[in-house]
Amino acid sequence: MRTAGAGSAAAGMLPAQEAAKIYHTNYVRNSRAIGVLWAIFTICFAIVNVVCFIQPYWIGDGVDTPQAGYFGLFHYCIGNGFSRELTCRGSFTDFSSLPSGAFKAASFFIGLSMMLIIACIVCFILFFFCNTATVYKICAWMQLTSAACLVLGCMIFPDGWDSDEVKRMCGEKTDKYTLGACSVRWAYILAIIGILDALILSFLAFVLGNRQDSLLAEELKLENKGRTALETLLWGGLKGKCLKTTISFFLFYM
Repeated sequence: MRTAGAGSAAAGMLPAQEAAKIYHTNYVRNSRAIGVLWAIFTICFAIVNVVCFIQPYWIGDGVDTPQAGYFGLFHYCIGNGFSRELTCRGSFTDFSSLPSGAFKAASFFIGLSMMLIIACIVCFILFFFCNTATVYKICAWMQLTSAACLVLGCMIFPDGWDSDEVKRMCGEKTDKYTLGACSVRWAYILAIIGILDALILSFLAFVLGNRQDSLLAEELKLENKGRTALETLLWGGLKGKCLKTTISFFLFYM
């Protein structure tokens, strides 16, 4: 009776174990699919960050501006009022050519944000050598720091609108955080959208990292369950054989 009970208990555990394995397999597959999407959007965010850093279309002229032109983080072009040709100045390698200290600080933070997200992409190689959850969390902190640098860059940049060069293009009504007759261009808007993108990606990386930790715990639990079921089945079989042998031996000598 005890042998039959052990055998039925082991048989009852097997379907539950199989269901747990199927759930675990689907869980792993979904996590990997989300991880691939996260990696793709991280690369897209890096491209957006590079474009925002390089392109000089953060602010530009409008209908009523005294001069034609446009400004970026470290490169700007302004007309002279007599011809349609624009005089371009500014270089990231030469900070002294930038018209404002705020532009220098904004260039530094946006450039740092760009370097961080590129370093995050380089860290994808670590998935082949290190714990997956750890790599996700490293990338999450990098993306969160990149978002913080973007926020600082976008907040500091308007502080330089009171420079002489910006006023020459946008008019005398231009001041800090007041653009006068000029308008915000697409690169500035793209940088603001990039902040939201980086925050979402970092949150998703933290979630994926925690999921990987739970996956490891589930794998250990499944291994322990499988080992327990196998030991129960083998032990029940061995006890049954011993009992049969004892009964046969007893009847033989009776």
